[in-house]
Amino acid sequence: MAHSALLVEDDRGIATVITEALRDEGFDVTACDSISRRDAILAERAFDVMLTDVILTDGDGLASIDAVRDVAPDMPVIVLSAQNTLDTAVRASDSHAFEYFPKPFDLDDLTQAVRQAVANRPRPSGDANEPDTELPLIGRSPAMQGVYRMITRVLRNDLTVLVTGESGTGKELVAEAIHQLGARKTGPFVAVNMAAIPHDLLESELFGHERGAFTGAVSQQIGKFEQANGGTLFLDEIGDMPAEAQTRLLRALQSGRIRRVGGRQEIGVDVRIIAATNRDLGPMIASGSFREDLYYRLNVVPIHLPPLRERAEDIGALVRHFLAQAASEGLPRRQIAHDAVAQLATRQWPGNVRELRNVVFRLALMARDEVIDAPTLIDSLPAERHADSGEAEDGFEAALRGWLAANGTTPGNLYHGALAAFEKPLFEHALQQTEGNQLRAAQLLGINRNTLRKRLADLQIAPERFVRRH
Repeated sequence: MAHSALLVEDDRGIATVITEALRDEGFDVTACDSISRRDAILAERAFDVMLTDVILTDGDGLASIDAVRDVAPDMPVIVLSAQNTLDTAVRASDSHAFEYFPKPFDLDDLTQAVRQAVANRPRPSGDANEPDTELPLIGRSPAMQGVYRMITRVLRNDLTVLVTGESGTGKELVAEAIHQLGARKTGPFVAVNMAAIPHDLLESELFGHERGAFTGAVSQQIGKFEQANGGTLFLDEIGDMPAEAQTRLLRALQSGRIRRVGGRQEIGVDVRIIAATNRDLGPMIASGSFREDLYYRLNVVPIHLPPLRERAEDIGALVRHFLAQAASEGLPRRQIAHDAVAQLATRQWPGNVRELRNVVFRLALMARDEVIDAPTLIDSLPAERHADSGEAEDGFEAALRGWLAANGTTPGNLYHGALAAFEKPLFEHALQQTEGNQLRAAQLLGINRNTLRKRLADLQIAPERFVRRH
């Protein structure tokens, strides 16, 4: 007998695509476009799985899942949403949805999730907690959707998380989100920056020390592990940790026990570890400066934060958030014009979100008019440093050689694989510059429009992602 699926989606185009894909997988699909129709259908028959949009014609499909649970407590639910924020992802997780898919989604991934949902039912149910919607993790780009989904998957467990990304991308915000939205939110959140502590004091900072343990230890000190007991310990810049401290940290992670410097008694601690680094730990492991066994102990769940230049479509939302934040801190209230957002989106932002925040606060202070437009922005921003042509060519060649080193041993598809790897960011850049206009993007690239359309389909690039909403 075919498995049955109920699809609640008010976008006819999306509903048709999903329905046809699931029927191709052998599912018996019933589709509707409202909460009231959904409830009427569920009153008449049972389904193996339900897929639901969030914003429907007569209400919030996610908020009304409790009513579905009353009728079908063991039916797995997959949430689809164009409201692609961390809040939506967390709400989906709190509702015990089997999976959450931000739009646009990969159809193959969706059908695979539906198959898994049916295979793994029943799903456990439980009480949902209200999420904290004030966490400043902002952005609806595909890259940030991946971050949100990873965060929701670690909220109800104590698995160790390793957050990677360039400086200024918001790694501590991810750690705070996991803590504040997770099961340990009532416990302490303790952050320690490994790069900011002298190496000879790091073990004392982490594990504490007894009186007289070393010169200057005039009293007993409780370390960060004990301070974080029952909560979360965030170890920032873990790549800057000296070898001796790495050994003691590994032992603490393995045993769940620590010993203060100069102490004899081991102390049990109950902490969740979230580590972060802006360094590539692979070469450090190869050189022996970072322990491989510690890396595997920390890298249980990896979460990578993309640099701001790879999520330029989020800049508008970030700027508006920072302008509101600046106003709340006493700076003049400002607005940002569309042409100014477009200008900001063309910059490289080596300092990432932190640099953008500083620029926005400076603009809030210095701008003469309430609305910040492109001319005001250009006058206020420092000149952006660009590499000369020789440096750019060297950088491009280095990137290509790096790709070949990682992918150049598989026979048969090297040429087309390399082309795809380097074509995709090129086409995405053209679409970003032209705000998703394919004709102008083709003109910018110097290629035929039909060629552009074919390559976008081959590379699975959705041009509508780059259309700016006015």
